[in-house]
Amino acid sequence: MFISSAFAQTAGGDTQSTIMGLLPLVLMFVVLYFVMIRPQMKRQKEHKAMVEALAKGDEVVTAGGFLGKVTRIAEVYIGVELASGVEVQMQRSAVVQVLPKGTIK
Repeated sequence: MFISSAFAQTAGGDTQSTIMGLLPLVLMFVVLYFVMIRPQMKRQKEHKAMVEALAKGDEVVTAGGFLGKVTRIAEVYIGVELASGVEVQMQRSAVVQVLPKGTIK
C-alpha cells in the first residue's frame, strides 16, 4: 500500500534534551532582563525620586521642552513660571530634568 509502517517512539523521552531545548529560551530571558528591564526600572525609580524632591524655586525642563522655575507645588500639579508673568500648571510627572540653580536668566 501507500502508507509506510510507523514505529512508535519510546514513551520515556529524554529529559536532558528537553532541558537543553529550553536553555536558549531561558538564557534569552535573562539577557533581556539585564539589558532592558532592569535599566528601565532603575530610570523609573530615579525619575520618581526626582519628581518627589521638587521644591519651590527649582529650575526644571518639562517633557515639552520648556524651561521654567517652579512657583507652586501641589500633590499632583506644579506651577511653572516660563517667563515673567507667564505661569502654567502641569503635572509633576511632566518634569524631565532639574537644572542647576542660575541656569535660567
